[in-house]
Amino acid sequence: MLLDSDSESDVAYELCQVVGRAILPYRSGDAFGTAFFFRDGDDPLGESLLTAADLVGASGGELGLRASVTEPAGVAPAVVSEAEIVPGWARFPGDGVAVLPTGGLHRYAGDGGWRWRVQPVPAGIAAGPEVVARLGVDAGSAFVLALGVREDGSRPLEVAIERVVRDADAVRITTELPPGYVGAPVFVVQPDATGEISLYCLGMVLPGVDGHPVATFDRIRAVLPVTPGDV
Repeated sequence: MLLDSDSESDVAYELCQVVGRAILPYRSGDAFGTAFFFRDGDDPLGESLLTAADLVGASGGELGLRASVTEPAGVAPAVVSEAEIVPGWARFPGDGVAVLPTGGLHRYAGDGGWRWRVQPVPAGIAAGPEVVARLGVDAGSAFVLALGVREDGSRPLEVAIERVVRDADAVRITTELPPGYVGAPVFVVQPDATGEISLYCLGMVLPGVDGHPVATFDRIRAVLPVTPGDV
């Protein structure tokens, strides 16, 4: 669905309010990306951190901790080394997805005297196959919520308003995104079953040239009940 520019700005603003604290900066070696929290239902045990598989695996990976996602203020460290989190990432290179069950993140926080204050992307807006099927070769509005990379090394929260298309089974952002956007969630708006316009998390940005493939949420859901290790 292609929106006018005013409607796109409204959606971008709403995203920052609703799931702005789902987003974390991720870095592995010289690669910068974004990770995001997803909760499958109301049970905290169904919560995972997601990013692109290509970002994960090199030594020295670390998550940045934005001040807005922890409490109390001033207690959490600036970064968390992934080596300190158990269980660690499970990689699914065939789907482009890496999954980190967040139990280890919550234990790490508790041991350090702080806690997470996040807004996970909820299961209710994760796009199903019917949302993907409604995409076509005509470009629709897409919204990428990510942490960019500034020249001074800062990682501000940004919303890139882009275009998304589907060609057969391939879903793609049509333009190349700035550094730091790989692994970020992609959102679209479509009519729901009642005809009301609804927001959906379409999936995740994967690495690409002159555009980016999207790992759609039907693929992501297929690998969520996982244990650490490459599959």
